[in-house]
Amino acid sequence: MSKYELIATTPMGLEAVLARELKNLGYHDQLVENGRVTFYGTEKDICITNMWLRTAGRILIKMGEFEARTFEQLFEGTKALAWPDWIPEDGEFPVDGRSHKSQLSSVPACQGIVKKAIVEKMKERYNTEWFQETGARYVAEVTLLNDIATLTLDTTGAGLHKRGYRIETTEAPLRESLAAAMILLSRWRPERPLYDPFCGSGTILIEAALIGFNIAPGLHRSYNSEAWSRIGPAIWEEAREEAFDLMKEDTPLNLVGTDIDRGAIQTALANVRNAGLSKEIKLDVMPVSDIRPDGDYGCIITNPPYGERIGTETEVERLTQQLGQISKQLNNWSHFIITPDKTFETRFGRKADKKRKLFNGQIECTYYQYFGPLPPR
Repeated sequence: MSKYELIATTPMGLEAVLARELKNLGYHDQLVENGRVTFYGTEKDICITNMWLRTAGRILIKMGEFEARTFEQLFEGTKALAWPDWIPEDGEFPVDGRSHKSQLSSVPACQGIVKKAIVEKMKERYNTEWFQETGARYVAEVTLLNDIATLTLDTTGAGLHKRGYRIETTEAPLRESLAAAMILLSRWRPERPLYDPFCGSGTILIEAALIGFNIAPGLHRSYNSEAWSRIGPAIWEEAREEAFDLMKEDTPLNLVGTDIDRGAIQTALANVRNAGLSKEIKLDVMPVSDIRPDGDYGCIITNPPYGERIGTETEVERLTQQLGQISKQLNNWSHFIITPDKTFETRFGRKADKKRKLFNGQIECTYYQYFGPLPPR
């Protein structure tokens, strides 16, 4: 197999988490930049990283990078790349685009130029004037940043945060990849209890179970590149079989979620069932003021309601104060809370040990981390 330059994308603030994930999978030769980590791998690695990365958005093949201050430079640079090595004669190849701080600021115009250049390159290989585009999907993307054009092919399809288990959501759901990042940034381990008092659609608990059981988050979903002749179904099947062999479903887990919203708990129950985790995750309708987590050295990891899921600032303040009071009773527990509330520490009753800026969709949030003692060895 050949080695390619690959890009794993991620939301701003999670680059270091994604880089650590890649290193744990064995990809040490990497470059960390804003919103992405570049690494190197084969066709098999495309399958592995798509299935295993919990905080990535997409896995892209880097086709090329060059200066493009004019449409002519963009056209010639794109045409020089080896598109027919990947895209067959019947392949469907739409073009996405982005531009930031570049002279070529019209994204639709750049998309049109890139599409035309790929077509001209394909004509040279396949000796035809027309492409039906009825086959497998190969999404090309042109990203312009400071007049540098980066051309990629998307191996993923629907974003990697879409694991496939979440069939129902609450009004303000936490993206699956962000929930996984919150867990990976905490000190939680499978032997420690985990409690989510604002569990909503159950995403944090489900992601914790996938981590605890070492289940590849993308094991049960599909990808655009499964239909690519360059990779082939046999390589995907091999990667899936290896992922099944690495599962540790006999690991004991203590995962509990509560929410005052009965509808949210019904949604969470449906998602937990769909993920096949009904035996491992306990859910109940309960206000945060009544929670009494069991066990020692546990972790509360949660996304308190705000915006669409709650009415007034007074209610937000009350819930935060109640959560702070509960935390004082849990002497050896750790607490990890994500919220856009800038006054959270005052309402919670103490300063965080560590803070990190993260984005829940387009909402800028702070991840407040309160570290309790670790379990004795």
